[in-house]
Amino acid sequence: MTGDISALGPLLGFKSHLRAEVVSGDAVYLLSDRGTTVLDGAHVEALAPLLDGTRDMYAVVREADARVPAAATVQVLASLAEAGLVSYSARSAPAAGHDRPSLAFWELAGLPGAGAAERLSAARVRLVTTGAVDEQQARSELRSAGLPVATGAFAGECTLTVVLCDDYLDPRLADIDAEQRAAGLPWLLAKIGGSTPWIGPVFQPGAGPCWNCLAHRLRVHRQPELAVQRALGLDAPLTGPEASTAPGRSAGLQLTVLETAKWLAGYRYQGQQAVYTLDALSLEGRHHPVQRRPQCPECGDPGLLSAQVRRPVIPVSRPKLSLDGNGHRSLTPQQVMDRFGHLVSPVTGVVKSIRRDPRGPAFLNCYDSGPSAAAANAGPAAVRAGLRSRNGGKGATDLDARVSALCEALERTSGTFHGDEPRLRASLLDAGADAIHPNSCQLYADFQYRDRARWNASHHAFQAVCDPLEESTPIDWTPVWSLTAGRHRLLPTSLLYYNTPRPDGRCFARADSNGCAAGSSLEDAIVQGFLELVERDAVALWWYNRTRQPAVDLAAFDDPWVAELRRGHRDLGRETWLLDVTSDLGIPVVVALSRRTDKPAQDIVLGFGAHFDPAVAVRRALAEVNQLLPAAVAVGPDSSGYAGLAPELRDWWQSATVENQPYLLPDPGQAARTAADFPRVVRTDLRDDVAAITDLVQDRGMELLVLDQTRPDIGLPVVRVLVPGLRHFWARFGPGRLYDVPVRLGRLTSPTPPTELNPIPLFT
Repeated sequence: MTGDISALGPLLGFKSHLRAEVVSGDAVYLLSDRGTTVLDGAHVEALAPLLDGTRDMYAVVREADARVPAAATVQVLASLAEAGLVSYSARSAPAAGHDRPSLAFWELAGLPGAGAAERLSAARVRLVTTGAVDEQQARSELRSAGLPVATGAFAGECTLTVVLCDDYLDPRLADIDAEQRAAGLPWLLAKIGGSTPWIGPVFQPGAGPCWNCLAHRLRVHRQPELAVQRALGLDAPLTGPEASTAPGRSAGLQLTVLETAKWLAGYRYQGQQAVYTLDALSLEGRHHPVQRRPQCPECGDPGLLSAQVRRPVIPVSRPKLSLDGNGHRSLTPQQVMDRFGHLVSPVTGVVKSIRRDPRGPAFLNCYDSGPSAAAANAGPAAVRAGLRSRNGGKGATDLDARVSALCEALERTSGTFHGDEPRLRASLLDAGADAIHPNSCQLYADFQYRDRARWNASHHAFQAVCDPLEESTPIDWTPVWSLTAGRHRLLPTSLLYYNTPRPDGRCFARADSNGCAAGSSLEDAIVQGFLELVERDAVALWWYNRTRQPAVDLAAFDDPWVAELRRGHRDLGRETWLLDVTSDLGIPVVVALSRRTDKPAQDIVLGFGAHFDPAVAVRRALAEVNQLLPAAVAVGPDSSGYAGLAPELRDWWQSATVENQPYLLPDPGQAARTAADFPRVVRTDLRDDVAAITDLVQDRGMELLVLDQTRPDIGLPVVRVLVPGLRHFWARFGPGRLYDVPVRLGRLTSPTPPTELNPIPLFT
């Protein structure tokens, strides 16, 4: 018996994507292509046959009355509605072109089928194509899906604009984005060609990222092509030949039409805020979320970073979560990964990928996180060099290493020049007393400036000597905060940010990674950046003066990880030892060394570590050795495998031995250092660490400078810490600590003349 179809109420039934089957005395089974739902109870078993969509609620209640009381029927129907299993539908026929499977699809998506069909029929789609996209085919597919395509319409006249392009960095997309934002209307971007079609996101003006936000991230992973594009003076992005098939292009187009229909029907899900990629070879699909950049010059506030840099750096209380080998942090490694892991994506991420280095055994815990942003944007030569310039991570555990790799990549990107950094154009004289000469930090000797052309021609770019800055030459300056003086100072922008433009080609200062650090908090980053300065200063004092230093007794630290590492090195035919190179600053600094013992070339690897806790310093130095070992492991006992190494490293591995470089060995006249021989200061709050290092620097008559490089769209705290006077471990031979401190510490009786310093520049 059917319901009273003359009634005025809407028809009630199970949603059209569900098929109801009653197993008498057992249950009602609702089947769909997403699974099966089981409904228990005699009442629902009696009601199920009546919920076929031909009755209104009153008819269902009336016809069920013989088996189910009216009150119980109403209660069951309410429960089914709350569970999203039944729906009400109008008595009118579905809109033309929307068959029952289509209505079932929309109800599966949680939409009223008839309502979705009506919205699709009322919508107007604007189609825009750039490049070699077949517009007629795209228009035909949209219309075949029942989507009205407006011809020659403006953005404001349409519900949604669909843009099909050959490249997501096509400069014409900027104009389309501006037009859509001006109209306040959404648009969907897609690239249907190539071996991997891209679909999405749907840009919603005022409610998410704009195309410029996406383009900024895309450029991060296109640096080689962009460098060649700039060198050739081209406006359009460079890509390789298209590799696609007709079925692949058709699949990309059909999926784009489907996304268009879902949006117009009213279906919303997180994937619409992402770029969806479909690998036509593997059929692997993946969503890559697109984030709004708060500092975006088109849809955000481009002054955010400048305002941040100009604010004083005021440390706040940051209790340490642990005081173990992870280095006294305010977040655990897992918390850091959970908070910033979303920034990893080969399409829209800041970091392309994090992958284990396959060249070495697993115990090394070495990860690669892609090309370094610090090596980009400098032209084709930098592209070639950049193939070896990678971000990496290390650690005692697999998680530590992955987090380290993530943070290093984010640190490098945050420290790269983007164009929104605050700058003052002035000469050193005009900048006033707040300006600091770059050589106070770089510490080149006068003879290095005079001989720079010859030196630069024969050494790697990171060892290059910059041009001397004359006091009357105008350059860009950026403020940094002096923790010791409590005020802003000025340093050359090019000393603070990687890849700062040099319009006239001259280079008075070049940013490097010394003192740059990411941290679980700003305070954490400041401490880590300072410890790196201390580490490299101490290493420079040892390396260039070639002083003999005492050994570190690893067994005395009783660290199971260290013991396991040493066994692993022995299995690789290597011997490992540590030196104590702690300087007058009193913070433990150690050098870890590992050499081959099974062939004449010893392939000596060095790693460094500094920390208030000597046990942490030891772990850091050994982890750094592990990070460099994969390349050394690839070298065979017959000395094959040196190809592809940087010349400095290749020459060192092929020629350096402990016999011809005896300063690499412990001083036999000094007892090995145990943990008890090192100063060890434990503070439970990172703010106290910052206060302690500020006092230390001030007591030594130096200045502690901090630049907050945290990017609003990334969020990981990143700083550059500078202490003019502390030495880099690269070849910089100006007067100061390099000559004075070894004498003051009793390592030398007189300063080493510059001509007698180690002729091998440190190459790490």
